[in-house]
Amino acid sequence: MPAERFPITISVPPDAAGQRLDQFLASHIPDISRARVQQMLSEERALVNDAAARSSLKLRGGETITVLGDPQPPRLRAIAEDIPLDIVYEDDDLAVVNKPAGMMVHAGAGATEDERNRGTLVNALLHRFAALSEVGGELRPGIVHRLDKETSGLIIVAKNDVAHRKLGQQFSKREIKKRYTALIHGWPAKDRGTVNSPIARDAIRRIRMTTKGSGGRSALSHYEVRERISSIYGKFSLVDVRIETGRTHQIRVHMASIGHPVVGDSLYGAPKELKRANVKAPPGTRAAITLDRNFLHAAAVEFTHPRTGEPIALEIPLPEGLTAFLAQLR
Repeated sequence: MPAERFPITISVPPDAAGQRLDQFLASHIPDISRARVQQMLSEERALVNDAAARSSLKLRGGETITVLGDPQPPRLRAIAEDIPLDIVYEDDDLAVVNKPAGMMVHAGAGATEDERNRGTLVNALLHRFAALSEVGGELRPGIVHRLDKETSGLIIVAKNDVAHRKLGQQFSKREIKKRYTALIHGWPAKDRGTVNSPIARDAIRRIRMTTKGSGGRSALSHYEVRERISSIYGKFSLVDVRIETGRTHQIRVHMASIGHPVVGDSLYGAPKELKRANVKAPPGTRAAITLDRNFLHAAAVEFTHPRTGEPIALEIPLPEGLTAFLAQLR
């Protein structure tokens, strides 16, 4: 909505009586979300009969609503924060960071200058490095690719635009090799396999991805079983997974699609706790155990240095929390 149209006035018709104020405005102002309407009202940029009003106000009909300002959210900038980083590799062009589980790579586009834009990898990078590439914009400086919040492991960060574009080209051409370690439920029928199923956003649960929808993007994952574990909590497989594409939640979706969800990943069907089977167990064995993250770790990456052309191969072991969890199962 162009700024020159402000202020605008909306008369509430009688048939809108009983509607919440925020619902009414969201349906009467083009291209605006209900969350943004609520923000406008909290900032008193939308008034009812020339007075501030709560989002939950029940309209009676006949009111005059005045919208004073632009309903579009302000552009968000990432915030530098002093957060420790585990730097695995660094030079003038790039860095490779071992991201912990629980850390978002960057804030979402709808985030504000509050706790939702705190504690991200980008914020830590801005504090640590003097300069980062700007190709990804002010919200994602330096970010060439991403890892899910609850996935740990190696992520490549570009310090300048040239390095960012060249690394991006390697990703586009599928020249960068990434290997993940995952613990999945059950035992796959074969020690090696490939999942070649397009991935699309779930039409009903928008936070999920799926292999069942139409119009999905191509996705290719190769897995290899490293260890089959039979425990009092069930059967599990420790697998290496190599991906040729980088779709959202790719490994999690692909493993779940073949009936072997990643341990801890309740979004894709894994149980929230592992219950002990009704069998004789050693004294002190817990009746149930839980994992407060997904058992998925970006363990290795191989790529060509964007300036020198030299091959770089890096590997990082499982974090302590995952090795301890494995020890419980074994």
